[in-house]
Amino acid sequence: MAINGLGPEDETPVFVISVAAQLAGMHAQTLRQYDRLGLVTPTRTPGGGRRYSARDVARLREVQRLSQEEGVSLAGIQRILDLENHVEALRARVEELTFAFQRAEMASGRRVFAVGSAGETIVLRPGERPPHLGSQALVRWDPFAPRPRTRAGQR
Repeated sequence: MAINGLGPEDETPVFVISVAAQLAGMHAQTLRQYDRLGLVTPTRTPGGGRRYSARDVARLREVQRLSQEEGVSLAGIQRILDLENHVEALRARVEELTFAFQRAEMASGRRVFAVGSAGETIVLRPGERPPHLGSQALVRWDPFAPRPRTRAGQR
């Protein structure tokens, strides 16, 4: 749910503690307690004031939901949030490695693409034929990919 035009993933610290507490449906003292426990740690201004982002408010709501609706203790909530952060970091790493793998694969010059009648791109392995798409497909072969030999050294 968007808060004042900000999405729940927005990390811009814009809300003072009283506004964040109101948006989360909590008392400001609860937010201070959660900050001390490390459940939701807002950004600090140079003067030491707390500034909450839309993401912080969403996290406050999740802490409240876990506590009130699920009956999870604050220590349990901290563990859940830590594990969620770990999963998020692992997902980011998998995405990073996937991108690096794809970049290396493209640099190797051994990828073949087929374009279907609807304009979709199909990635093929060298030597693999594109699936029958009901029409002729445009195929771009990599000129640097190794070619199969036919007879005694001829190509």
